[in-house]
This record gives sequence, structure tokens and C-alpha cells, in this order.
Amino acid sequence: MAAKWGRAAVAALAVAVTAVVGTAVLVTTAEAAADAGAQSSPALAGKPVQLALIEGMSGPFANAGAAVERNLRFGVEQVNARGGVRLADGAHPLELVVLDSKGSTDEALVQLRAAADRHIGYILQGNSSAVAAALLGAIGKQNSREPDNQEVFLNYSADDPALTNAGCSFWHFRFDAHAGMRMDALADVIQHDPSVRKVYLLNQDYSFGHDVSALARSALAAKRPDIAIVGDEFHPIGRVKDFAPYIAKIRASGADAVITGNWGNDLTLLVKAAREQGLDTKFYTFYGNSLGAPAALGEAGVKRVIAVADWHPNAGGAASDAWYKAFRAHYPAAQDDYPVLRMELLVEMLAAAMNKAGSAQPEAVAKALEGMKFDNGFHPSWMRADDHQMIQPLYVMEMDKAGTPGVRFDNEGSGYGFRTVLALPPERTVPATTCRMTRP
Repeated sequence: MAAKWGRAAVAALAVAVTAVVGTAVLVTTAEAAADAGAQSSPALAGKPVQLALIEGMSGPFANAGAAVERNLRFGVEQVNARGGVRLADGAHPLELVVLDSKGSTDEALVQLRAAADRHIGYILQGNSSAVAAALLGAIGKQNSREPDNQEVFLNYSADDPALTNAGCSFWHFRFDAHAGMRMDALADVIQHDPSVRKVYLLNQDYSFGHDVSALARSALAAKRPDIAIVGDEFHPIGRVKDFAPYIAKIRASGADAVITGNWGNDLTLLVKAAREQGLDTKFYTFYGNSLGAPAALGEAGVKRVIAVADWHPNAGGAASDAWYKAFRAHYPAAQDDYPVLRMELLVEMLAAAMNKAGSAQPEAVAKALEGMKFDNGFHPSWMRADDHQMIQPLYVMEMDKAGTPGVRFDNEGSGYGFRTVLALPPERTVPATTCRMTRP
């Protein structure tokens, strides 16, 4: 990889940090690049440390699965370009193994068993909280039954708060903000938006969608009790081809705004239907900046689509810009322009934990991840030991045309991007937790 990119590119791509438990240890870009330059091919001759991505690579959310794979591969290649992970017996590359769950919980469990049979100790998944809960339960049983064949679950997107509250596990680490954290950030903006008087809640009919609905009701009651909730509806996940009937209901309700946690094609098709029917309401979304959504909305989304994320291309700063440009250079096709910073951070923090432990043994690495501090120069964060919830900045942003103030970069070549309307430092995003974790 170092030979492919050259030292200058490696320097631009190197992440400037890793950490030890309790104390941040910064690695400068120059140091990382020099270290990568010192590595030759034999240095990566160790057996690869495999990471199993269990995700829907086919079916209705295949595009979201492909975007996840790109982001994780980007992170893996950065680590390998710098010499891989340093274990007690030398340097080892990371290897991403993709296992197709077809978007099905049952198939995800089949693929988890396949990963265990191959003694892959790291399971990566996120595009469904229901799948995540099933995997986590099975991993707990696997680790009790076969302590010599343990697995750690690295979650990049499954946002059900229960996964780090009542359902928390030593074997699970969440690198995304959970739904309650995201909703609190959105509600901070709605609180100061007097144009919003009536809200329609529309969500996917599974655990996460129901969480979003309940959290929206609670947040609005606390911060804008004057707002009327004029609709609270759930639709089948991944099965609606035409959202026109839902748009008609929203219009009839007189809603000023829609709050939705929809993602993947369920979000793209929803906003497409809103555009086609000229629905004149605001959309407060969890993923309105994500794959395909800005292009689907087009001009109709300008100043009307609000999204919340842990990072976005216009978050600002030279280091952030450099990371974004490096991702785009790696995936130059416009349709591949969907960078998700936390997925690379997952890989970087995992590699840092392996380096700290001097081992790829899952339990040792999990202990090294607990409490880990991370700062890449533009995204300070830490993995809270109490519940294994990543604490990091959050941004609420508004869609607008590229080139308008605050929108230097567009999304996926669409001509539309997002400007920050609220930036919360990690200290402002810390949620309460009910986790009572049992450790091995």
C-alpha cells in the first residue's frame, strides 16, 4: 500500500493519533508517515488479523452495505500502509472479510457462525439494531461456550440506546452516537426554530424506528411542549417502493416538519417522494446527509433538510479537509463519495488497542479499548469504559447548494451539501447510562 500511494500520500492519509487506556498518546502525521516508509513488504509477512463484516451486501439495502465496505477498507488500508498492527511476534496486516447477511437477522446469525468456524475474533456490523441485538446475544453465548474462540462486536451504526444500556456487554463497542444522543442534538435546534409548530413522526417499523419515535416525543415534551405531534406512523422496513401515500398523509396533517430515523433506500425513496409531490415541510433526520439522499432531494431539500452526524465534510478545519480529500481521491467516482469518519476511527482504535495489548486476542484487545482516548487533530473522542459507548462531537447541519456560505463541499457530486448549524463538542454529548456491565 505504501508503494501504491507513495510517502506524500501516506503522510496525508496517516491518522495522527492513537491511545492508551486513560491517557491520550498523540502520533504526529510526520511520525506515522516515517514509520510507514520504514516498513517493507516482509514486515507484513505475519498472518493477517481478520475482521468479519457481516452486512447486507445484497437486497434492499445493498447500497448501504457497499458504502460501509468502502469506508472500512479505507481504514484497513491506512493501517496496513503504516505497517499493520504490532503484536508480540511482529507486524501483521488487517484483512476485511465480507460476509453477506442479505439484510436478514437469520442470515446474519448464519454468517456469525461461519466467522466463528474460521476463528475470526472481530465482528463488524451496524445497519440494523435488530440484527445487532441478535448478534450480540449470540456472541455472548459463543464466548461462554468456547472461551478459546472469542469474538468482539464492533458496532458502527446500530443506534438502539439499549445496546449500551440495559443490553450492554463487555464484548460490544459502539462507535456511533446512539439514537438518544442524536435526538437530543436535533431537539436543541428545533427548540430555537419557531416555524415548527406541528410535527409528523415517520419511522421504520422495527426497534430503532420505535426508539426514534419515543425519543422524539420525550425530547419535544422537554424542549418544545407547545409543538403538536400530528402523526406517529411506522412503515415496513425495506419493503415500501412508493412513499407517495405517506407524503399525502403528512400534507393532510398540516405538519411543519417531519422527524425520521429512516436510512438507506427507505430514506432516499421518502425524500424523493417529498420532492416529486412538492411537500413544503422541513425534514429533521438522522441520516438526511447520507447515501443518495441529497441527490434525491435536489433543490427541494435546500434549507429544508436537517441532519445530525458525528462528522460531515464541511465540519471545517485543515485536518478535516485533508481527510475528506484523501477519501475522495481514493474513491473518485461521485457515487462513492460517502465518507463516514467513525468507520475509519473504528479501525484505527482497534489497531491501537492491538498495539497496546501486543496481541490480537479478543479479550485482551477489548480491555485495551476500554477508556481509550482518541484525537486525530479534528475529532477528539473517547470510548467510555462504563458502557462502551463512543463519546464524540456531534453536528446538526442544514442542506444547501454547494458554494453557498458554509458549504464548500457537496455530497456525491450532487451539487448540494450541508452547513453546520450546531456543533457540539464531545463533552456536550455525554448521555446517562443504565449499563451494569459484567466483565470476564
